[in-house]
Amino acid sequence: MEQKRRIQSFLELAVSAAALTGLDQWTKFLAVKHLKDQADIALIPNVLYLHYLENRGAAFGMFQNQKVFLVLLTSLILIGVCYVLWKLPEGKHFLPLKILCFLITAGGIGNLADRLRLNYVVDFIYFSPIDFPVFNIADIYVTVSMVLLFLLVLFYYKDEDFQFLKWKSPKQQEQES
Repeated sequence: MEQKRRIQSFLELAVSAAALTGLDQWTKFLAVKHLKDQADIALIPNVLYLHYLENRGAAFGMFQNQKVFLVLLTSLILIGVCYVLWKLPEGKHFLPLKILCFLITAGGIGNLADRLRLNYVVDFIYFSPIDFPVFNIADIYVTVSMVLLFLLVLFYYKDEDFQFLKWKSPKQQEQES
């Protein structure tokens, strides 16, 4: 029964991540088609713009031209998220964490696909009042997920809620079964 639940979680992850990644890739396709080599488009003048950028680094311009490092880092994070999802207990208490796993996975895959296919990430959303770095939909998934995860860990989950992540020897696992 436990194995069936875990497989179902991964199927949900695959479908959710595929849909969210599809949305990210579609918006990037539109950005290339309509924004590349064009003037910025003001959605809200002096606030929000569509601005095409080929980002060869990570968030905030870090790790420029470090494709191998960024691909490995993203892959490790995705493996970690899959591990958490595999171990995640069933129940609505952990539903927020499950949803965040889906969003982080979609964001990671969206930008990873760009890096592998194009050698850069297509960014196109610019928030000018604070001169925020240009970003994309996948970045929104990851950033919002990380902020929500921080808040959930701080105010919703307790330390004991994360006992499921502790490594157990095969003997301990056998005793629990």
